[in-house]
Amino acid sequence: MTRQATWIWYPGDFEIWLGNRFNNRRTERGAMVPPFWKQDSHWPTVEFSKTVVVTDTEKIAIATEGDFYLKVDGVSQFGMPDTFLIPPGRHQLNIKIYNPASPPALYIDGETVKTDDSWLVTYEDKIWIDEHGTAHGSGVYMYAACWHFNDIHQGPSSYHLCRKRISAQVTPCGNGVLADFGRETMGYVVLHDLKGEGNVNIFYGESREEALDRAYCETLDQLRVTPKSITDNATRHTTERTTDYTLENSKAFRYVYIETTSSVSVGDVSLDYEYAPYDEALCGHFRCNDEEINHIWEIAAYTLELTTREFFTDGIKRDRWTWSGDAIQSYLMNYYLHFDTECTKRTIRQLRGKDPVTAHINTIMDYSFYWIKSIHDYYLYTGDLDFLREIYPRMRTMMDYCIGRTNSEGMAEGQADDWIFVDWVDFPMHKRGVLCFEQILFCKSLQVMAQIATILQSNPQENPPQGSLTSKDYATDAILLRAREEALRERIRDLFWDDELHALTHAIEDGKMNKMVTRFPNMFAIIYDLATADERQDILRHVLLNDQVEPITTPYMRFYELEALCMMGQQSHVLHEIKAYWGGMLREGATTFWEKYVPSEQGAAHLAMYGRPYGKSLCHAWGASPLYLLGRYFLGVQPLTPGYEEYEVRPVLGALEWMEGEVPTPFGQIKVKADRDQVVVKSDGGHGTLIIDEQRIPIPPGTTIRLRTTKTK
Repeated sequence: MTRQATWIWYPGDFEIWLGNRFNNRRTERGAMVPPFWKQDSHWPTVEFSKTVVVTDTEKIAIATEGDFYLKVDGVSQFGMPDTFLIPPGRHQLNIKIYNPASPPALYIDGETVKTDDSWLVTYEDKIWIDEHGTAHGSGVYMYAACWHFNDIHQGPSSYHLCRKRISAQVTPCGNGVLADFGRETMGYVVLHDLKGEGNVNIFYGESREEALDRAYCETLDQLRVTPKSITDNATRHTTERTTDYTLENSKAFRYVYIETTSSVSVGDVSLDYEYAPYDEALCGHFRCNDEEINHIWEIAAYTLELTTREFFTDGIKRDRWTWSGDAIQSYLMNYYLHFDTECTKRTIRQLRGKDPVTAHINTIMDYSFYWIKSIHDYYLYTGDLDFLREIYPRMRTMMDYCIGRTNSEGMAEGQADDWIFVDWVDFPMHKRGVLCFEQILFCKSLQVMAQIATILQSNPQENPPQGSLTSKDYATDAILLRAREEALRERIRDLFWDDELHALTHAIEDGKMNKMVTRFPNMFAIIYDLATADERQDILRHVLLNDQVEPITTPYMRFYELEALCMMGQQSHVLHEIKAYWGGMLREGATTFWEKYVPSEQGAAHLAMYGRPYGKSLCHAWGASPLYLLGRYFLGVQPLTPGYEEYEVRPVLGALEWMEGEVPTPFGQIKVKADRDQVVVKSDGGHGTLIIDEQRIPIPPGTTIRLRTTKTK
């Protein structure tokens, strides 16, 4: 089978470039709002190299994104040729590309010589030339990155999401018209039958109230229409006058209120809906006897669809940024819905950026730890060893930064320029000093990084590029990381576990223990296995099921709270909580799930956050967590070894009478049906085990297993 040529570039540069475009699209009332953390840039000059052997003279086509310099066997070639003849024999090709606007990228296509991920790339030649004119060098090389850009005429800089036209119900309202798209959506507003001249004022809203509140809606646009042109007053971009006009910047909304001035008028209003494509036949699904749960799953799936863009983003209306804490949850939900591994890798790379590390990811200490753990999660679900090799050097420098900011006892402690987030809370909770919650996250990140180092040591790379880490490097890292993790684990238990409170306490502030009990460190102690069996039961009774402990009001941390409860066998209780919390949003009219939900709030109070009447995101990625909870802890599907080579199916009905669903994997789907009488599992591959209490039934690849049982309660 003949290989296909593809565009290649330096690993991570495409994501950094695309991320800068993505993260700088945020607007608030017509003002462009850039991220408040460091933004890196792609390398402007990259060298691509390959040793090739051709039997006959071979003509290659060459395309680049950027100006280039071609050398064959160390000899410079004239100009920047579109084609080149390679003579028979063994030859060294070196192509250096310069492009400050977008990542330097290369496409070569010949009968046998083609660009792919076997080419080497470097951004640093470290070349010196001796007195005889001979060049010497010892740069750090990597294997090139590529994706699905296989057309010589469409390089990576042409990447964009898909679009499709959606209509709205348009009705007169006040001094203008109100367009209702029926549910939360995202894309580019299209104004039809634009006549006259004057201003067009466009007010967006996730709710009707927001769209009609001209003074306080979060996003708006304004156009100036003249006989010959249309100017977007926010971007100052002018285009030739047309009858139908498409706004240049995408927005998130359900409602759009449009007012015009002078003689200008607008006819119909529609939307170019923007989305990341996926194959419905390969997606995860869930159905059960409870229609409210089915509706919750469908709305969660649509929420994740909207927040899956070039990257996994947080909220589509307000921030529109990539946040590591949001993203790690999106990855997990994605593994049970779309299994979009490319978006996962893009987001991980974009969040990390380049060395040197000068701040925590998104400036948040917790988010650096989540970023490290997310890579281990990715490997478990995909088995993608190449990605581990690529990303590990950046994990290493990220961990060096985290360790370099620990206190004298080796614990993570917030410094003046750190944001200690944990969660948005509605009760007084100091985030000063040494937080138990942060130590648990830090401990887990040390543990999973030691595991990754061991994996890479045990799986040496064939023909590693010059400058790569060695097995000895990985072995040394694993020993040091494991020792630090074990010491920290012991320190956490000694300092924070309180036998009288039956829980982990909150923090050490100014050398004194703050014995406040919150849910955060305690539920993570269950999830990350930092509590003994007896302590887990104590945490369950005295914290997680204790109404006297302050409740969590964000889907962000409810994700982890309900996961901990599921791990403790509390699926019936979790089902009740999903119906109360996510079902509560549906009863308030939600068409996607929110950034935060407080059941006691009424009316417009549900829309407010951050001191702004419409500051709350009504479509937030971390609101889609029922996707993960139902797939992982009700259908009970999880990988045991990387890439689902071995997996288990441990279905739990809880309060359900029956359920069925599909979970996507690298080899296809795992389909599960369960009721009070039997469980049926059909697998497209892998080696699975169906577990019902003490019963363990093998699931050979590509088979259907049927088990009569009354043990799924």
